[in-house]
Amino acid sequence: MSPLNQTTENHQSFFTLTGIPGMPEKDLWMALPLCLLYSTTILGNVTILVVIKVEQSLHEPMYYFLAMLAATDLSLSLSSMPTIVSVHWFNWRSITFNGCLIQMFFIHTFGGVESGVLVAMAFDRFVAIRFPLHYATILTHSVISKTAAAILLQSVGAVLPVPFLIKRLPFCHSNVLSHAYCLHQDAMRLACADTSVNSIYGLLAVIFIIVLDALILLASYILILQAVLSIASQEERLKALNTCLSHICAVLLFYVPLVGMTLIHCYGKHLSPLIHTFMANIYLLLPPVLNPIVYSVRTKQIRWRIVQAFCGARVSAQWHLLFPCKCNQVREEYQIQHYPIEIPTEVDIFYFSAV
Repeated sequence: MSPLNQTTENHQSFFTLTGIPGMPEKDLWMALPLCLLYSTTILGNVTILVVIKVEQSLHEPMYYFLAMLAATDLSLSLSSMPTIVSVHWFNWRSITFNGCLIQMFFIHTFGGVESGVLVAMAFDRFVAIRFPLHYATILTHSVISKTAAAILLQSVGAVLPVPFLIKRLPFCHSNVLSHAYCLHQDAMRLACADTSVNSIYGLLAVIFIIVLDALILLASYILILQAVLSIASQEERLKALNTCLSHICAVLLFYVPLVGMTLIHCYGKHLSPLIHTFMANIYLLLPPVLNPIVYSVRTKQIRWRIVQAFCGARVSAQWHLLFPCKCNQVREEYQIQHYPIEIPTEVDIFYFSAV
């Protein structure tokens, strides 16, 4: 057999995506929920970004990191949306080999970026609680920009070799993937050659990004807890812990589905393919949907600006006329959110004038 024919046979020109394994006739039942999920994801994260961009009083480190999280969630959703929608809405199940590699790169990259952003947000909460008077001087615009660049470069650098490691493998048997999108471990298992290099590198990349970030998060919250326990007043302790609840929810939304999917992938081979598909979709779709909801509900400043945007400026005037006492309450909650222990006079005056 000529080398050209052998190369053609040993490399797939396309992969076949899978909707709900074993139940293709029920794929339409997934179409409407997926449409609702993606619509909520796009609307929620775009709203967060627009509110932070437009509202000058939200141009602070905490909200810059929240904007990074929203942009990452939006990018992660858009990376998987084309193939998931095409499979469940139009029953288009083919994706080119190069297209699969590109999607694989973006999904894994933005997954790593989200993990890094969560670590940066934990550091932000630690500084706000431990060093409230120096919060703005420690987390300057330069520091935030360098942190964002470092997170992106770390994730891109770790994931960049993955498509090339897949491209070197021969595929001479099945070309059917387990999901409606491309993942490294899913494509790797279809190769008809030794995949030890891919497996080892994949493990190292996960340790370097996900496991390392998880350990840093754990260490950050140990330091946060120590700082909270050093506060004399119990009321102030609760206020300080309250500022971390939104971030804790975001961490759980990211890591719990990830750990669940990993455990099922390793030890649940006897389970129904439907369970594997469900957990993979939960990991990919749930955090981008719920993160903006959690932060909108838990953060009064964002919630109030969203209400103003949708209901008009007259709501603000009516609110001040009918409920003037609420102004002080909003101001106090803003101070608690950002400076749970001690509030500098300059910040206090700035926010009171902004409201």
